[in-house]
Amino acid sequence: MIEIFERGGPLMYPILFCSVIGWAIFLERVRTFRKIRLGMQPLVIEVERLVNKEQTAEAMERCRESGSPLAKILSAALGQAGASRRHIKTIAEEVGDRESVALQRYLGLLGTIANISPLLGLLGTVLGMIDAFNVIAAQGTGTPATLGGGISEALITTAAGLSVAVPMILAHRYLSSRAEKLTLDMEEYTMQVVDMIGA
Repeated sequence: MIEIFERGGPLMYPILFCSVIGWAIFLERVRTFRKIRLGMQPLVIEVERLVNKEQTAEAMERCRESGSPLAKILSAALGQAGASRRHIKTIAEEVGDRESVALQRYLGLLGTIANISPLLGLLGTVLGMIDAFNVIAAQGTGTPATLGGGISEALITTAAGLSVAVPMILAHRYLSSRAEKLTLDMEEYTMQVVDMIGA
């Protein structure tokens, strides 16, 4: 494997770097999304219980302790308890918009990695073919042995770029859909609390 990597030429290093960064983003986002998802329902149940007991201050404290995106939205809504439902909903939506953007963190970079990886492979292909044609220019038609290095570099970098890009595209789509689902769930839970505290 190392031998193949080295035969791919210098562009194998940025392709490898893209792969490492891409998988690190994927694992970090999966862990973060799972933590957020698992914490939503217990938080809402606790907040609703405290609101039913008219312990709004305690509910806000519980949200501050959680620190999750949903907790920040609920805390903002609870801070407006007693106001009109429309006003509380507006405040919650403003905070919710900010938190939904935070869920998209690093996804733009992951999308960029998915886009540039095959381009790096293509660049490696072009450079490898240039080497092959330089051999032809210097030695005439050349031999399979002399041409093989440039063509091999071209094929290896293309394969490497595509092998990074394909899973990164799938990872980006998956994480984007998970972020959208979390946003919808947060909206639903927030409206439950807004209905309870709105005048």
